[in-house]
Amino acid sequence: MSRRGTLSSSAPLRHDLSVIDWRETALGAWHGARSGPTVTYGLIAVCCVVFMIGPVSGLHPGYGTGDAALASQSEYFHRWGVVPAELMNGDPRALLTPLTALFVHGSWLHLLGNMLFLYVFGAMAEERMGTVGFALFYLGCGYLALLGYAAVHAGSEQTLVGASGAISGLLGAFLYLFPRSRVTSLFPFLFFLPLRFPAWIVLLFWFVLQWLAARSAGPGPGVAYLAHVVGFAVGFLYAWGRYHQGDKVKAQAAATEGESQP
Repeated sequence: MSRRGTLSSSAPLRHDLSVIDWRETALGAWHGARSGPTVTYGLIAVCCVVFMIGPVSGLHPGYGTGDAALASQSEYFHRWGVVPAELMNGDPRALLTPLTALFVHGSWLHLLGNMLFLYVFGAMAEERMGTVGFALFYLGCGYLALLGYAAVHAGSEQTLVGASGAISGLLGAFLYLFPRSRVTSLFPFLFFLPLRFPAWIVLLFWFVLQWLAARSAGPGPGVAYLAHVVGFAVGFLYAWGRYHQGDKVKAQAAATEGESQP
């Protein structure tokens, strides 16, 4: 989801594609297109537009080709992404980068993976929190997730981009608010069979994987697993603090993948 590292022709990209059934996701988009969650759809649209007009998409000839394109991408990531050393040193410009980095992605796969997560889990959370509340929650989780990563790797010069911190926060909140909602998942070790599980099983499994990976990951290029862990924890704690006084959703809410009931 997040990407860290200066760009090279073989730089590793940070992404965590989940296991969602595309057919049900597309069906949900069809049913909700006219009255769907405006913030969720707006965030997806902005991220897609930003990516397509940037140097990574390969759609803008003005960025050149070959080494010139790589140089443009490196400059672009440094300008809009989080550089932990600069952020923790108090650079005024860097204070905004945990927000701008949420809309920058390192590859098509990176973008599509994050946007799929946002679409599947964002609609129900936005309906629960309200339009303004969800927007502030999303941006706040993303900022704190990237800030937390930067604090742990304060000396790192590797650039960090991607919406994963915010989306991890969304997953944490979803776990608290809708633990029994069912999610269609595809697990490689089960031969990619589409299986439906309660959200608490899928999301806790995902969190454990991120936690284990974060323990062995360093500040170099790769996936910013620590940002995922921080974001997830912030989102879950926010939902718990905001909704634990009997305001938590107890009924099984309608699934976002297009079914009337999970």
